[in-house]
Amino acid sequence: MTTVNFSLDLSGRTALVTGASSGLGARFAKILAKCGAKVACTARRKDKLDALVAQIREEGGEAEAFALDVSDAAQLQAIVPTVAEALGQPDILINNAGMVDAERATRMSLELIDDVFDTNLRSVFILSNEFARPLIDKKMPGRIVNISSIAATQYDGHGAALYSTTKAEVVRVTETLAVEWSKFHINVNAIAPGAFETEMLDGMLSRMGDFSVHFPRKRLGQPEQMDSTLLFLVSPSSDAVTGTVIKIDDGQGPR
Repeated sequence: MTTVNFSLDLSGRTALVTGASSGLGARFAKILAKCGAKVACTARRKDKLDALVAQIREEGGEAEAFALDVSDAAQLQAIVPTVAEALGQPDILINNAGMVDAERATRMSLELIDDVFDTNLRSVFILSNEFARPLIDKKMPGRIVNISSIAATQYDGHGAALYSTTKAEVVRVTETLAVEWSKFHINVNAIAPGAFETEMLDGMLSRMGDFSVHFPRKRLGQPEQMDSTLLFLVSPSSDAVTGTVIKIDDGQGPR
């Protein structure tokens, strides 16, 4: 009888999650730990990471908190060996940290432009390389999941043009690194979420009102609706899947 080639068991794996202090990143860290991975929770807000790690441990998982500013290249270069020493060589990377500019292009300061580029794009490229290099040296397989956005493929002209641009570039980084690292068995994929209930979205709702009433299903996405896609992309189940971007937007907008 043929057995199903499907597993979500992450026992013996080490995952590094950026932007884990809240929102999707916190959810991703919890889910990875639930499936057996040791999780390095990283973000600038160490106090929130400590609370997250405590919760993961209370539920039987293994996790550690690491302060990380993804806009600082030196910190990006140091984080992988630091995590490796504490939890073992990371073989799962979730590039989740990001920021929304929520501003029209001509009104953005140079400082804000740099911050958006550094957080949303530069960090993804640098950290992915720092993650891949030791795996290639050790001949170990690995999985990278980059968090892009549905804004990578659509923009309505009402602000956040640079956010849309950087998230589109995250898609291209995903595709190019997938090709370059295929021979090393490092799979690189991305998730492009629509509007999900997170702290990042709360600010937009306070300014714009509840725009979910304009969506076909009249609702915002819930972080747990991404669990299955995330786990598929980091588990043995997606061994042949690389360079792929999966949209999860509940049919909120056009294609």
